[in-house]
Amino acid sequence: MKFGTKAIHAGVHPDKSTGAIMTPIFQTSTYVQDSPGVHKGFEYSRTHNPTRKALEENIAALENGQYGLVFGSGMAATDTLLRTLKPGDEVIVSNDLYGGTYRVFTKVHAPWGLKFHFISMEDINNIKGYINDNTKMIWVETPTNPLINIIDIKGAAEIAKAHNLLLAVDNTFATPYLQNPLDLGADVVMHSVTKYLGGHSDVVMGALVTSHHDLAGQLSFLQNSCGAVAGPQDCFLVLRGIKTLHIRMQRHCENGREIAHWLNQHDKVEKVHWAGLETHPNHTIAKAQMRDFGGMVSFTLKGDNLEEATRLMSNLKVFSLAESLGGVESLCTHPTGMTHASIPKEQRIKNGLKDTLIRLSVGIEDVEDLIGDLKQAIEYAVLTEA
Repeated sequence: MKFGTKAIHAGVHPDKSTGAIMTPIFQTSTYVQDSPGVHKGFEYSRTHNPTRKALEENIAALENGQYGLVFGSGMAATDTLLRTLKPGDEVIVSNDLYGGTYRVFTKVHAPWGLKFHFISMEDINNIKGYINDNTKMIWVETPTNPLINIIDIKGAAEIAKAHNLLLAVDNTFATPYLQNPLDLGADVVMHSVTKYLGGHSDVVMGALVTSHHDLAGQLSFLQNSCGAVAGPQDCFLVLRGIKTLHIRMQRHCENGREIAHWLNQHDKVEKVHWAGLETHPNHTIAKAQMRDFGGMVSFTLKGDNLEEATRLMSNLKVFSLAESLGGVESLCTHPTGMTHASIPKEQRIKNGLKDTLIRLSVGIEDVEDLIGDLKQAIEYAVLTEA
């Protein structure tokens, strides 16, 4: 079954009682049992819910995995995966990553005894120097947030398997439409479902997908025990959103390509971060592991002037200045002041994240309007005196 067909049909079946083609919202906390312990597969909605089950099966199918779990947020999914580790364990992490992930690693789990090594992984061999007897996991974001660095998933998987480590990949930016980390050797995939999978900026949710039975059992136990589950109405909304994921992603990619090339040719733009540019350091790896290059684009203006960058972001008319990404509408974000503010400045600078970087989540509007908006905002930013 091809991707578009799976997006619409995987995990979804007409309701047996009514024939409803859309999965019902099972807005219930509990389920009547025929006798103690004898039920129809559902007993309490923290443990299982029919709407959630359909979504979990759908996302697992899209990632070519056997087991899917959805949570109240992407951070809840990340937190649950880290709870499979124990004090003293070490995790090697790609250094350019979402600020909320950095925060939960360093402020929540590090005080409980986990150790994190944040390293550049554009050269995958850098990982090897940080592996020791306590290493248990490699955590990869690719493309990274917000610098759009590309990490070789297959290469990371080979290193992980050679040392009996778990490889986790945050696939939020790419989505399963553009890449499937499990097929490249990863052990578990994380998604902020809030973003492209939901696609309409109306849900907060996270997901984990794996094909390892024992790991899935651990995660399911933690999901039920700790209870950070997604509600049935949110699951319904994401099921609806996923049905158009393939056609939305096509448009995100098309618009992202147009805007990245337009910015790259602008005489006021210093640097564009987008993996589809042949000048991108790991463009070849991106071509090998991705089907297209996505709609996330970051850039800086010439002069490295924060006031100019701020004026640009504040004067966009079609792009909205807001956190998050992956919705049908185009968003602009200032990473150091918004999504990545929780990362200390010295760490951001070390990673190459400038205060002047602007991140775009390119939506599915008419690209001429998006380019026109960027054009007027850049002109305003660089021609207006502070």
